[in-house]
Amino acid sequence: MTQFVWEFVALADKLEDFERHFSASGSWAGLFRRSAGYQGTTLLRDAKNARRFLTIDRWESDTSFRAMRERFAREYDELDRACEAFIESERSIGVFEEE
Repeated sequence: MTQFVWEFVALADKLEDFERHFSASGSWAGLFRRSAGYQGTTLLRDAKNARRFLTIDRWESDTSFRAMRERFAREYDELDRACEAFIESERSIGVFEEE
């Protein structure tokens, strides 16, 4: 299993929007579920900073993730642009392989 980990800081007045799109039942997970190989999403909120989150998107492999990006490139880019409205910052923590 390959896990993609991202850190986000949501805008203070957009926390509900952020959670709605990035949760396990959110917009991103909905897009990902349309592809084979998607195994789920976990959204974690920082216990000391309510605006800071980690997302962990689990895929069968890096190949299955790349296939989704290629197949749904337009939808992915549209969702990414829409979500910019409630994110102060984002960064990739990394791609991790489960042993």
